[in-house]
Amino acid sequence: MSKKEFVEDVVRGLTARPKYLPSKYFYDKKGDQLFQEIMGLSEYYVTDVEFESLYNHKELLTNIFSDNNSSFNLIELGAGDGLKTKILLRHFVEVGSAFKYLPVDISVNILMKLKHDLKSSLPELEVVPYAGDYFKALNKLNKKENGRKILLFLGSSIGNFPGESSKGFFKGLSGFLQKDDLLLVGFDLRKDPLTILNAYNDRDGITARFNLNLLERINRELGADFVPDNFYHYPIYHPHTGEALSFLVNKIAQNIYIRDAGISIKFKMGEAVNMEVSQKYTERQIEQLAVGSGFKVVENFYDSKKYFVNSLWTLK
Repeated sequence: MSKKEFVEDVVRGLTARPKYLPSKYFYDKKGDQLFQEIMGLSEYYVTDVEFESLYNHKELLTNIFSDNNSSFNLIELGAGDGLKTKILLRHFVEVGSAFKYLPVDISVNILMKLKHDLKSSLPELEVVPYAGDYFKALNKLNKKENGRKILLFLGSSIGNFPGESSKGFFKGLSGFLQKDDLLLVGFDLRKDPLTILNAYNDRDGITARFNLNLLERINRELGADFVPDNFYHYPIYHPHTGEALSFLVNKIAQNIYIRDAGISIKFKMGEAVNMEVSQKYTERQIEQLAVGSGFKVVENFYDSKKYFVNSLWTLK
């Protein structure tokens, strides 16, 4: 990600009606740390249920990924600190699977931390990180790496793609895959609305700090003059649509100057900036999304509460 792209995305979002900021910019060094704290919160059920799903099905996934003892490249999009993925990595190493781990993330900081952690905990594992936008990284990876691909997109990250953009994302991924390749995607399922809302409105205010940190990053890297205390975190959940939305709401009428863009942006009192969407799915929606983007569902792996599913896809 270049600074020019960052400036353009911020200006485009804050001059739109309604205002928004791209959630991919949450993840600087401080943002990475705050998100790791979020994953450990009691309200943020997603971590525990996905842990359970991966742990309970690790042997079956090993057999599927290592079909006929074949080697494979395990490519993870949005790898982060690899917390959940380490469940699979440890098991694959223990049983002697022939594979290479290729984590992809927009944050160079978190990739270097992940590589260092794995060098200590799993020294025999070959780790080749790729930093940057998913498709740009996959393009580089395709030119350098040979062999069967197993693509991971865990943690319900697909929920951050609003509307039809999720289908476009998967269609884009299909262009990097061959007939025998696989895609494992994490989907957060619809459930009690209060359970979902509380996951984005924790009592310790970590999620609020995570959202407000993006304003601090814009100040630091683009020379803006946001005062984060002039905004508050406001999450909502729509049970009918399955959309969990996070906003930053402006408390006062003000103008925000962004030095590196040479622009002043007007904020009305009470005006909200859409920071993130996190879509919650039904099984039917997952099936339709797979078919509509050129895939078919091989198998679904649930946790015991059926709060979450890791859905395994292959090309149609």
